Amino acid sequence: MSGNSHEFVPLPARGRRYVHTRRVRLGDATASGRLRLDALARYLQDVAGDDVRDAGIDAPWVMRRLALELGSLPVFNDDVEVVTFCSGTGSRWAERRTTLTVDGRVAAEAVAIWVYVDPDTGAPAPLENWFFDLYGESAGGRRVSGRLRLPPPPPEAGSRPWPLRTSDFDVLAHVNNAAYWEAIEDELARAVPGARLAGAELEHKVAVEPGETLELRTSAADGHLSLWLTSGGNVRTAARVALS
Repeated sequence: MSGNSHEFVPLPARGRRYVHTRRVRLGDATASGRLRLDALARYLQDVAGDDVRDAGIDAPWVMRRLALELGSLPVFNDDVEVVTFCSGTGSRWAERRTTLTVDGRVAAEAVAIWVYVDPDTGAPAPLENWFFDLYGESAGGRRVSGRLRLPPPPPEAGSRPWPLRTSDFDVLAHVNNAAYWEAIEDELARAVPGARLAGAELEHKVAVEPGETLELRTSAADGHLSLWLTSGGNVRTAARVALS
């Protein structure tokens, strides 16, 4: 796999981990059979939610950023084992590491920052004692930053409208994490059809609200495809895909 600036820490010897298996279904795959990035993002989102529910916790989290290292991605009808654990904490966020394997082969590694929010106000809230009781051992005292890293689009970046659909929004009335990756898949098919993906990262700067008018801006250079969803000239989400 091709690395990037994010640290993909190994599975800890001790502490909570959650394991789930799912099959790549028809609605998860590209026309060539590869697991789509939006489906992969949904797998990661689902296993994170299942882990929290399995622990008996009803707590809202909002994704800040997600980075992927990609090997040979699963294909249609593959059974995928998904293993996730907490790999670090900040004051109001936590890092979650997830590994996807097929028949013992690592297909993808993921590291995500999730921000803990107050269910009444929707504002970021300090991590509570229950969190450290559950996840402190696997995190091992490792501290992580919630800082965003991707630059704004250059003036010469291409631009086209990106329409919002009702189905893009989830119960928080925000565009769901997985829906952003659909824009990435669409631009990959346009700009570099059939390209092999080595890695990807996506950062949420500002939540997209219903009624916004979005533009998808893109730039390709140095083996990367960079993308931005903007509204009124302001970046809402930034992404970068490494090609091999």
